[in-house]
Amino acid sequence: MIKSIYKNLVQLGKETPVPSKPEKALLERVKNPHSAEDYLIRFSCPEFTSVCPVTGQPDFAHIIIDYVPSKYLIESKSIKLYFQSFRNFGAFHEACTMDIGTKLYEFLEPKWMRISGYWYPRGGITIDIFFEKGELPKNVSVPDTNISAYRGR
Repeated sequence: MIKSIYKNLVQLGKETPVPSKPEKALLERVKNPHSAEDYLIRFSCPEFTSVCPVTGQPDFAHIIIDYVPSKYLIESKSIKLYFQSFRNFGAFHEACTMDIGTKLYEFLEPKWMRISGYWYPRGGITIDIFFEKGELPKNVSVPDTNISAYRGR
């Protein structure tokens, strides 16, 4: 059964170059083998990077994806490559966070999803952005992200 879930994946187990920008990244999904159950999946990317579209300076964030899947799960290598595609991509913090949330929500069709973007300071100010969509099932608890307001993270 496991092999049949992954048989249509293009990137898993193969050498795959990092896409030059998010639009070129190939997200892949697999069928959720436990779609009758409600449960939470969390991905955490503490070293997310993009660049400022004005200055070209690097921006750093800790991105957390929480979602309650329905029919599909994101394939982890594809989300890693998608995140890496932002590395040399010029976009403001808000655009990066909202683009990730919108694209993943449309692609996965989860019951509920939240993207938490904790951006490191630039110019002495942090910008934290949150995307949330869908309805969280009552029987699913979402643990705290354990990321406090900036105090020299």
